[in-house]
Amino acid sequence: MIFHFLANFTEAIILIYAIALFSVYLILSIFSAKELLRFYHSEKITNYDSIISSPFAPLVSIIAPAYNESMTIVENIRALLSLYYPNFEIIIVNDGSKDDTLAKTIEAYDLEKVPYVVDYQIQCNEIVDIYKSKKKAFNNLTIINKINGGKADALNAGINIAKGNYFIAIDVDSIIDPYALQKLVLPFLSATDERVIATGGVIRIANSCKIKDGQLIEINVPDKFLPRCQVIEYNRAFLLGRLAWSRLDGLLLISGALGLFDKEIAIGCGGYYPKTVGEDMEIVVRMRKYMANRKEKYKVVYIPEPLCWTEAPSSLRILGSQRNRWTRGTIDTIFLHKDVFFNPKFGVMGMLSYPYWVFFEWLAPIVEILGILYFVIIAIFGYPNWPFFSIMLFFVYLFAVLFSTYAILFDHLVFHRYTKRKMLLKLLVTSWVEPFIYHPMVAWWALKGNWDFFVNKKKAWGKMTRVGFSGDEASKRVAKP
Repeated sequence: MIFHFLANFTEAIILIYAIALFSVYLILSIFSAKELLRFYHSEKITNYDSIISSPFAPLVSIIAPAYNESMTIVENIRALLSLYYPNFEIIIVNDGSKDDTLAKTIEAYDLEKVPYVVDYQIQCNEIVDIYKSKKKAFNNLTIINKINGGKADALNAGINIAKGNYFIAIDVDSIIDPYALQKLVLPFLSATDERVIATGGVIRIANSCKIKDGQLIEINVPDKFLPRCQVIEYNRAFLLGRLAWSRLDGLLLISGALGLFDKEIAIGCGGYYPKTVGEDMEIVVRMRKYMANRKEKYKVVYIPEPLCWTEAPSSLRILGSQRNRWTRGTIDTIFLHKDVFFNPKFGVMGMLSYPYWVFFEWLAPIVEILGILYFVIIAIFGYPNWPFFSIMLFFVYLFAVLFSTYAILFDHLVFHRYTKRKMLLKLLVTSWVEPFIYHPMVAWWALKGNWDFFVNKKKAWGKMTRVGFSGDEASKRVAKP
């Protein structure tokens, strides 16, 4: 009798949670669709050329941490130098690389050490040397050589010497759209009664795309299954998640691959926190709290356009390490800022977006795994509720496929990046099998991330081995200490 009661109670909890999750996703997708259509129409009348030709375009500091990036550092810097924006500086932070990243950069851009007094407004590991080019063509390029401290520490070092009022934090091995700066800076320039403190854009998967001299030449759908699943996953996250939260004024995360920030606010709240592996999310939450505590009107803006292309993990080991780290970073941020939870002082962030991250980003994989374990246990004891299980499985699968299809088609209608029909077909077919193969692995890695955070007390970033955009196995390198 008690067993049946507990079983019925558990199934009711699972059903309620599933309905709540589906409802939230549906509401977010509706907001995203409206915002994406509004953006699509506004783009037709937006004149970005006025920013390029304006003498009042603000100085933007591009900060790119580099650790063991010798295979592509020269080409990546060349790509950054070619960005279409009239007033920017590039700051490459060599974070104690163990390879010849610094030597190759010095040789390629004719660098020399320069005297420099660093104002450590934000704490970071010691800056050993600063290099500038002897050539006038590269006078906006600065190289920092510092003692290794991780990505967050490297970004803090870059902020300490940045001259611009705004800085962009990027991954040095990402491919940035040539027009990204003017699109990212526009919300700052057009703000009226609310101060824009950060902007971010869509991150896309560059696997199987053709890259030459740091520039995207041809866009393709990834040939391998894992990167292709990540294309669908990124579409859902960026176009149907973050866009809605931006509209609702509750965006908590700007991807570490590309984000533009108000330097004054970033310094005011203490810069990046080097003891977390989720520095990209943590600094956004802290900047929002800083503004709320000062009772200043502000907003974090998301631009629903592909502005950055990055290499996605194509092996189970590397992908699992990445998702483990993402989970640990999320948990870390949630606990570091637990005072935000259902706190009306922090507005939409406190009452909606932060609870959403707790219940549907952090806890969802745990609930999912526990649900599977529950069914296995009752099946062993001979009391499986087959009708309940069959209906739940059908609706979960149907919702997952429809949600992915919606994201794929909406992205195609608005941006039309994948021009060939067979590309769309590959994505759609992948979306049908993804819930059975890819998603369970992601849930498992998230569960292991919880275990590593709470039990193993793991704090390390982990190693990220990349194949390189060329696809040449000889170009493998280890990045992100």
